[in-house]
Amino acid sequence: MQIYNEVPSSPLFFIFLVLLLLFPSKAMVDRGEYPPPTPRRFKGSIGAIIDYSSHIGKEEKIAMEMAIEDFYNTTNHRPFLHVRDSRREPVRAVLAAMDLINKQQVQAILGLRTWEETSLVADLGNRVHVPIISFAEATPPWASQRWPFLVRASHSQAAQMGAVAAIVASWGWRKVTFVYEDIDSIATNVIPHLATLLRKEGSEIDHLVALPPFASSSSLSQELVKLQSKQCRVFVLHSSPSLATRLFIEANKIEMMAKGYVWIITDSVTNLVHSFNASIISSMQGIVGVKSHFPQTGARFRDFSDRFRSRFRSDHLVEENLEPGIFAVQAYDAIWAVALAMEGRIKVKNTKNSKHQLGLEVSKGGQQLLQGILHTDFDGLTGKVCFKEWQSAPAHTFQIVNVVGKSYRELGFWTEGEGFSVSIDDGDSHNTSMRVLGQVFWPGGPWAIPRGWALPTTANPLRIGVPAKPAFNQFVNVKYDNVGEILSITGFAIDVFNATVEQLPYHLPYKFIPYEGIYDSLVEQVHLKVFDAVVGDIAIIAKRCQHAEFSHPYTEPGLVMVVTIQSKTSNRRWLFMKPFTKSMWTLTVFTNIYNGFVIWMIERNHYSQMNGSLRNQIGIMLWLSFTTLFSLQGERLHSNLSRMAIVVWLFVALVITQSYTASLTSMLTVQRLEPTVTDVESLRNSNAIVGCSGRSYSAKYLEEVLHFDPNNIKKIYSSKDYPQALRTGEIAAAFIESPYANLFVAKYCRDFAIAGPTYKIGGFGFAFPKGSSMVPDISEAILKVSESGRLRELENKMIFSSKCSNVSSYDDQGSLSLQSFGVLFVFTGGISTIALALFVFPMINWHLKDSIGAILTYKSMRKLILVLMKHVGVERANPSEELTIESHGHGANVKT
Repeated sequence: MQIYNEVPSSPLFFIFLVLLLLFPSKAMVDRGEYPPPTPRRFKGSIGAIIDYSSHIGKEEKIAMEMAIEDFYNTTNHRPFLHVRDSRREPVRAVLAAMDLINKQQVQAILGLRTWEETSLVADLGNRVHVPIISFAEATPPWASQRWPFLVRASHSQAAQMGAVAAIVASWGWRKVTFVYEDIDSIATNVIPHLATLLRKEGSEIDHLVALPPFASSSSLSQELVKLQSKQCRVFVLHSSPSLATRLFIEANKIEMMAKGYVWIITDSVTNLVHSFNASIISSMQGIVGVKSHFPQTGARFRDFSDRFRSRFRSDHLVEENLEPGIFAVQAYDAIWAVALAMEGRIKVKNTKNSKHQLGLEVSKGGQQLLQGILHTDFDGLTGKVCFKEWQSAPAHTFQIVNVVGKSYRELGFWTEGEGFSVSIDDGDSHNTSMRVLGQVFWPGGPWAIPRGWALPTTANPLRIGVPAKPAFNQFVNVKYDNVGEILSITGFAIDVFNATVEQLPYHLPYKFIPYEGIYDSLVEQVHLKVFDAVVGDIAIIAKRCQHAEFSHPYTEPGLVMVVTIQSKTSNRRWLFMKPFTKSMWTLTVFTNIYNGFVIWMIERNHYSQMNGSLRNQIGIMLWLSFTTLFSLQGERLHSNLSRMAIVVWLFVALVITQSYTASLTSMLTVQRLEPTVTDVESLRNSNAIVGCSGRSYSAKYLEEVLHFDPNNIKKIYSSKDYPQALRTGEIAAAFIESPYANLFVAKYCRDFAIAGPTYKIGGFGFAFPKGSSMVPDISEAILKVSESGRLRELENKMIFSSKCSNVSSYDDQGSLSLQSFGVLFVFTGGISTIALALFVFPMINWHLKDSIGAILTYKSMRKLILVLMKHVGVERANPSEELTIESHGHGANVKT
C-alpha cells in the first residue's frame, strides 16, 4: 500500500496535472511520486482518498489497513488498498480519483471528509459507475438522487442537533449564538433543523456567526469581541477541529472562557477531544460536548483497540493520545462493507470495461457492487452496519461529555425520543432534563448554572419609558419643578419594579424616562428601540404583544364596571323572614310540631278536650305546639315526662325568640347600599352613556366585545373626572381596569361600588423587546416579590392612603343558620324523644319516671325557671310578684 502525495495544486495547473496523470514519466514512477498500475493478479482493489495531514486521516488509514488484514484472515481474499492524500483540496481529490479509477482500476473509493471533495468525486464516480463511499457529514439529502453511486457512510449532522436543543432547554436558556464554519451544507441543512428544534423547546437562535474555514487568529479575535459586546452568553460551535481549536485559544485570551459563558460543541469537534494536546485542552475547560456514541465493550473492540494503539504509536510517535475514535471505527466498518459486497460479485470482476468519453473505463460490475453495499447488514465496531436510502442508518444516541482537566469526563447519554440517562442500559431512567446527569463543570470553574446572558460591560443603563400622564397617578407619578425638570418619578408600579430588580441575581442599571402619549404608542417605542423597556400601569393585551414581550403580570387582570350606589331603608315585605335561614325556619317549625305532638301524646288521657274527632285532636296538637313556644300559663301538666320536655323546650324557645328579635331589629334600623346598575345589558339596551379611559384599550373592548354604541362611549383621561361624571349622571357607569377600580372604590367607598362580572383581560406587566433574555428573569423576580408578601404590602400602602370607612351594608347582615343553634335543637329533640319513648313503652322502668319527677320538685323547678329566664334576659313585669308552682298530684302549673 502506498500513499499518493502530490505537489500543491491550483486551477492554473489543472490541465497540466491531468496530462501528467494520463502520461506519467518513468522518472516519476521511479521516485514513487506516481505509483505503477496494480498487477492483475489481485481480483479486486479499493481506493481511499483521505487528508493524511490530519489526525482523522491518520486514524482512518490505520483502521482501513487493519480492516483489510482482518478481512483477509477470515475470507482468504485480500482486496488491494490504494490510499491517496487530498489534503482537503477538491482538485487534488478529483485527480486522485481519476488515477484510482483509470490506473488502479479500483472497484470503489472511500474517504472524502468534506462536501466539496465529495461532490466532485461523486460526479466522476457516477459517470463510470464506481461506488463512492463518503465520510462527509455535511452531505445534503438530495445528493444520492443526483449521484446514485454516492453512498454516505457517516451519520447526518442534523441528528445531533436534537441533543444540542435538549441541552439548551435543560438549563432554561432562551437564546443561543450559533457559530459555524461557513460551508453551504451547514447553512442549508443544519441551521434550519436546529432553529426548528430550539423553537419547540421555547428557545431561539439569537445570532449566526459564519467563520471562514481558514480564518486567521486576528479575524477570529475580532468576531469574538463582537460577540462579547452582546447579551447572549450561550454559544453553539459547529466547525472543523482545526478551526475550533484556534477559536478557543483566542476566546481564552479575551476571557470568553470565564464565568458566565456557555460553550456547546458538536461531535465534529468532540470526537477528537481525546487527540488534542494539553495546551488546547487548557483553553477548553468547562465546555459541554455532544459526542458520537459507539459500543466500546466486548472482546472484539478491545482487541482492535490494543492493536490500533500499537500500530498508531509505531507510525506516529509525536501523537499524544492513541485511542481509536469514531472516525477509525467508521473507516474500519466501511472497508468491511465494501469487501463483503465484493465477495458477492467475483464472477463479474473480469468483465471487460467500456470506455467513457473522459478516457476512463466504465465498470460493468459497478451497479452490482453498489447494490451489494446498500444491502450490507452486519455487526461492526460501530454497532449495526446497514444503509438506508444511500446513507448510513441514522444515529439515535449521543454521549454528553464535559471537558475538565487533561481530557473530558463522561456525563451520560442522550437518546432521541427518550431524553437523558446516566447509563446507556438504563432504559427506564430517562429524563428530559440534562440535570439528571449530575453536576456540570462550567467555564470559569463555578458549579453554579450560568444565566446564559449578561449585560455588556460597556452598556449604558437601560432606558425605561414610563407614562408621563397616567390614568391614576398612584401607579406612576411624575413630578416636575418650575423649569420643567424632573424632580421624581414615584408610584406603585415604580415601587414594584424597584423591588423586582432587587431580586435579580445581578446588578441592573436603569433610568426612567417619561413619555407623552397613549399607552399603545408607549409600548411601540420598545419595538422602535427608543426604549429598552416600559414600566408602569401597562395592561397586557394581544395588540401590544405584537410589538413587545411582557413579563408576568404584577396585578390581577380584569375590566370591571363601577357605578353609583344609593341608600335604602330595609322595609321589604318579607323582611321578617330574613333573620332565619330557610333551614332554620324549617327545623324550628318541625321541632314545635314535634314537641306539641309529644305533649299531646302524654297529656291527652288527662284532658277530655284532647279527645274527640281526629280534626279536633290535630287542632289541639298544633295549638299546643305553638303556645308552648311562648308561654306555659294556664296549662296544667300531669306527667313528669311532659314537664321534662317542656322545661328544655322553654329554654331553647327563649334563646331562639330573643335572637330573632335582635336580628330583626338590626335589619330594620341599619341602612344598606345598593348599586344603581347591576348589569351591562340594561346599560346597552337603554343607550346609556358609559365612560372609560381614553389612554387604554377599554374603549375598543366596549365597542367590539361588549357591543356598546361608539356614540355612547365617553373617553375620560383623568381619574379626577370619574366621580363628577358619575354623580351628575353624565355617565351611567365607568369601565375601569381592576387595579384602578380597587383604588377608586377604596377612595369613594360611600358613593361608588363595583357591580357586575369581571372581564378577564389585561393585567399590568412590564414590557421588553420581543425575545429579550430579561423577561424570564424579571418574571421570576416578580413571583419572588409576590410570594414574599412584599407586593401585598406595596398594594396595601397605595390603597390605605385613599381608603375611607364604609358603613355596613345590608348584604353583610347574615341570616342566622343552624350552625348557631344546632346543639340546642338536638338537645330538646333528644329529651322529647326520650320522654315519648318512656311513655310509649311503660314496661321499661316506672322507677325511672319517679326519679325524674322527684327532681322536678317545687323548689328545684322554681329555681331552674328563674335561672333560665335570667339567662335569656327575660325580666318579670312586676319583680315583687312571686313565682309559684302549683302541684296537683302528678300535675304542675307555673304562675306569677
